[in-house]
Amino acid sequence: MNGLSIGIMDSGIGGLSVHSHIKALLPEERLIYVADTAYCPYGTKPVETIIHRCNLITRFLLKTGSKIIVLACNTATAAAIETLRRNFPQTLIVGMEPAVKPAVLHTKTGVVGVLATRGTFMGSLYNRTLAAFSGEVRVLEEVGEGWVEAVEKGDLSSAKTEEMIRKAIVPMLEAGADHLVLGCTHYPFLIPLIRKIAGPGVEIVDPAPAVARRVSQLLHENGLISEKKTSLSENLYYTSADDTSVLPKAVPNAAKGGIINWRPYTFENMA
Repeated sequence: MNGLSIGIMDSGIGGLSVHSHIKALLPEERLIYVADTAYCPYGTKPVETIIHRCNLITRFLLKTGSKIIVLACNTATAAAIETLRRNFPQTLIVGMEPAVKPAVLHTKTGVVGVLATRGTFMGSLYNRTLAAFSGEVRVLEEVGEGWVEAVEKGDLSSAKTEEMIRKAIVPMLEAGADHLVLGCTHYPFLIPLIRKIAGPGVEIVDPAPAVARRVSQLLHENGLISEKKTSLSENLYYTSADDTSVLPKAVPNAAKGGIINWRPYTFENMA
């Protein structure tokens, strides 16, 4: 099984933020990435729809030779990971962990802000984590309205996007938040603007590096690490969108870039 791939899925391109960390940590591995662009954003979709899409895409990733599945989407993790683990009991499945714990453990002001989709905030995983670790810390929650759509369009630095971010985080900052938790894999692409607004004294918590470490740990523990390095060109990128012209042509923040040749695919074929 050592020659198989790491399968990564997201509602859109946000999971590329996780992809970049996995590739940096495990450069020898071949990655297969799926952007379910036709159904993006997941945050506004019914749970049943998200579970159905994740089942289809998981089947596709397994059919194409994935040895581990990464739900690089907080909303998909909240809605579907328990179902996927029941449906695919022999498959290693890693999801996005709510990064509330490190924020509440390290806050000095006793106030942290969490930015996520409605789907993530409604999920049992987030609420269990919050109940277990928040303690006396005041946790402020805000949906990143329009953030996913801005990232999908590549609108990462416009005045409109900056104002949208400012509207969400300034009240948190004024309430004393010294940690901002990014609860959606699209949001790290907006870190430059978040940093500009929040200033250097606020810690921005991105769970993607921890997820990459968990993937590495599971591959090592199960003897699934690839024995030879793959070239970046061997990675594969699929999308449910018919029109790929709106999708990025390179992996954001990759060490050497990374050209993406998006392949349209109808995942309903896996039903």
